[in-house]
Amino acid sequence: MNVRMDRDLISDSLKKASREEDINLEIPENEEFGDYSTNLAMILAKRGRRNSQKVAQEIVRKLRKDMNLTDIVSRVEIAGPGFINFYLSNTALLVELGNIIRRGAQYGSSNLGQKKTIIIDYSSPNIAKRFGIGHLRSTIIGQSLYNLYKFLGYKVIGDNHLGDWGTQFGSLLYQITSKKLDPSKLTIDNLEKLYVDFHREEQTNPSLHEEAKKWFKKLEEGDILARKIWKAVVRISLAEFERIYNLLGVKIDFTYGESFYENKMPAVIEEIRKRGLLRESEGAQVVQLEGMPPAIIIKSDGTTTYLTRDLATIKFRLKKWNPDFIVYEVGSEQTLHFKQLFEIARLLGWAENRQFVHIGHGLIRFRHGKMSTRKGDTIRLEEVLNQAREKAKKIIAESKTGRGLKENQKEEVARAVGIGAVKYFDLMHHPTTDIVFDWGKIFILEGNSAPYLQYTAARAKSVLSRAKLADVDFPFNIEPNTEEILLLRWLVKFPEVIKQAAYNFSPNLLCNYLFNLAQKFNNFYNQHRIIGGEKEEFRISLTKATSQVLTNGLTILGLESPERM
Repeated sequence: MNVRMDRDLISDSLKKASREEDINLEIPENEEFGDYSTNLAMILAKRGRRNSQKVAQEIVRKLRKDMNLTDIVSRVEIAGPGFINFYLSNTALLVELGNIIRRGAQYGSSNLGQKKTIIIDYSSPNIAKRFGIGHLRSTIIGQSLYNLYKFLGYKVIGDNHLGDWGTQFGSLLYQITSKKLDPSKLTIDNLEKLYVDFHREEQTNPSLHEEAKKWFKKLEEGDILARKIWKAVVRISLAEFERIYNLLGVKIDFTYGESFYENKMPAVIEEIRKRGLLRESEGAQVVQLEGMPPAIIIKSDGTTTYLTRDLATIKFRLKKWNPDFIVYEVGSEQTLHFKQLFEIARLLGWAENRQFVHIGHGLIRFRHGKMSTRKGDTIRLEEVLNQAREKAKKIIAESKTGRGLKENQKEEVARAVGIGAVKYFDLMHHPTTDIVFDWGKIFILEGNSAPYLQYTAARAKSVLSRAKLADVDFPFNIEPNTEEILLLRWLVKFPEVIKQAAYNFSPNLLCNYLFNLAQKFNNFYNQHRIIGGEKEEFRISLTKATSQVLTNGLTILGLESPERM
């Protein structure tokens, strides 16, 4: 038996029954209301000023005659004022169980993005600063989105747009030259302290700001000393970033600093001028935008802006990769910047047949307000990762399964579990929400947490290591019990959740799904014997499918699945 399990089949049937193209089909929060639900009847009733119950009855009458639909749906029911609820059949669920096991690591993947290119701009730390906990969001959310789209068949390009240019480097150049320091002997800690000290001194000596501007102007003009110091600072910073990325298990395809676009900005400025968009305002060159403040392209002192460099970046990306989408995973405080950027790109004709998206993530902040490297008020990411690893190590040492691990294995598991806990704590939140930093909460190792998911996956693998699953003839000719059917119904939703998470740029949807899956498996595991008995093959298959889907999901989130914990 060959059946389609995705919502498209149900949507197609609804389109035929209602002659509507725009179908809203959702997974109900309460499983009693089926596997899928639609409010289509209520929308149509409101539009035609009809009774929503009667409209729902007419649609359901036609649906029950659709043979393609009845292949996978056992019941179609009307609830409340006209919701139409769909319940997948046991036969269809059992067929899909075999599909999960056959497809293995590819289950949930698709060719949805075939022949489409998406660039994801993420992480983008500033040179001369340590990775703070605040840098985590863009890096981790961006990497999981990268993995999501690749899983869906897109050609995905990750671009780390380093902040290695701008007036902030003027402050460092001033500090290093005025203090007669050797830049090659400085560490990342030294550089950050120089940056913080400069801004502290600037509070009582505002003239320092002008000094910083002068030094950045020298840098842009190619001053030999300024360029030599700048290159040394960049080298020190890149080595530090690479070390942190290795700790996080993050690898980004390309790293282009803002400085890379230095010789590409004149052509962009000229294009803006030729389009008649450039205007002079108080000595600066700006683009006037409807409903927004003027976008500054060249400052009054002749230096370029972040916006100018981002425009040059877009032009470079269009020529090099010809993307269908460019997604910026950058903090929400940059919302106005990206509105201006995208509008100018549209006015220049660069947005034709492509989309620009800004995912404005919320901040990781203190209760008293936002973190600030400038003020020296931040938490180092490495400090958080190290503490998480140490906490995980203690828990593993005290666990029953941990006692059987060698010391090097315990270290590896502690790394995967501790760092996974920190990454998952970020990902489980919706990207747009702010996260209040709390030393206790960021190390959550139970409940809705990475360690809980990793432990569940390890538990399933442990069962499989003791079981012998020969070639099975799917589908099984059995009647699943309550716990088995609840687990099955959730397993088959994985491909759809992947699409929803990608469509909404929301890895937290995948986190929620995996947590529910782990709960359902553990409930099944605690109530039923898996190895032995007449349902052994079926229950081992269920366990294998759960292990596979958990592993696939954790991999997309950038988390490891240890064999033992």
